[in-house]
Amino acid sequence: MSGTPFGFNRPGGDGDDENPQNPFGGMGGDMRQFADMLHRFADMIGGQAAGGGGGGPLNWDMAKNIARHAVVEQGDPSIVDAERRQVEEALRLADLWLDEATSVPAGIKAPKAWSRSEWIEQTLPVWAKVCDPIAARMVESMGGALGGGEIPPEMQAMAGPLIGMVQQMAGAMVGGQAGQALGALAREVVGSADVGLPLAPDGVGALLPAGVEAFGAGLEVPDEEVRLYLALREAAHQRLFAHVPWLRAHLLGAVEDYARGITVDLSGIEQAVQGLDLSNPEAIQEALGGELSLQPEETPQQKAALARLETALALVEGWVDTVVNGVAAGRLPEAEKLAEAVRRRRATGGPAERTFATLVGLELRPRRLREAAALWRALAEARGADGRDAIWDHPDLLPGADDLDDPEAFVRGGSAELSGLDSLLDESAEDAEDKREDDEGDGPEGRS
Repeated sequence: MSGTPFGFNRPGGDGDDENPQNPFGGMGGDMRQFADMLHRFADMIGGQAAGGGGGGPLNWDMAKNIARHAVVEQGDPSIVDAERRQVEEALRLADLWLDEATSVPAGIKAPKAWSRSEWIEQTLPVWAKVCDPIAARMVESMGGALGGGEIPPEMQAMAGPLIGMVQQMAGAMVGGQAGQALGALAREVVGSADVGLPLAPDGVGALLPAGVEAFGAGLEVPDEEVRLYLALREAAHQRLFAHVPWLRAHLLGAVEDYARGITVDLSGIEQAVQGLDLSNPEAIQEALGGELSLQPEETPQQKAALARLETALALVEGWVDTVVNGVAAGRLPEAEKLAEAVRRRRATGGPAERTFATLVGLELRPRRLREAAALWRALAEARGADGRDAIWDHPDLLPGADDLDDPEAFVRGGSAELSGLDSLLDESAEDAEDKREDDEGDGPEGRS
């Protein structure tokens, strides 16, 4: 094979017109071969080369198909009516119990029982928002590493189509990895909120009967108790997602900020494509088939982004733990065993940690979750459930990473901060009332 990168031979070199590994032999008009190669590539990935569903950097059509195939292959029966009723009743009862424990109103308008395939279908739009920023960096990195600068000068006229092809292939490859990760996650989740993100459509709360059954296996806890405990967790998440108006943007924005600082280790792929024959799309696909290594940048900005993201996710999970365990303790005989099962699942690297590591380059540390739960408990003890939940009234009141290290200090200082915010809100309300009265005074009856 020629030593020139990408399998090209220079015009005039030995075998330039005859070399079967040179897709541009002779440079004299055999562009049809290049076009045929692009068509073969498009056919190879199902005619959806450039981003699939939605036109983004990641081929989400491919990702969805791979994920659904992964769950169907291992068995994903449709939901029967009895399972649907059980889940809907559990979610409704969970919301009734939570009404007594938190001032945050119920958030579930449509309780649902999902199969694993339905979970993939329903949560994919949010996964696209979470993963597209890092996918864009992957595709750009691969296009830069495998494109322009590596192509001989005499081939630069064809660099654009070539780099475009490589980026399309990169999008398909990343889509394949995302599909595998989501397929694995769908086999383990119990509801829509396992990873702490608002994945379900607005107003929807969902449990997966197959996931609930798998969670309870070996616990020796009645199925109804397992279902009710997990319904409490799902319903508690949905209260925050529905009634803390800034929380969705805060969480997804934190993921995006972190993704901006991710770099992609391409050393393995660069080595695999040295001297590759571009007239063989199957060989290119095989060379690009390995997993990419995501590396966070060690900069102050990236560390701050990581702290914000970890803290935000931990605060959501910590609040849910605190509220749910308080409600379950007096109603479910095996509540402590179920809470321990959730903690053990996290500590051994549950689906949230693995999926974030695969798709975003992040592992959510269980230690942060425990500290967040301790902070919410301390707030409830000092100020009651209403005072605890008032922290969600404004993003400026939300604890930071340092506050998780010293919950008691936050509780002592939080009262003053909350009082200050209440004063500002009261002043704003008074100003609005004064303006309304002035406007009424300027009406026909108030003018002389």
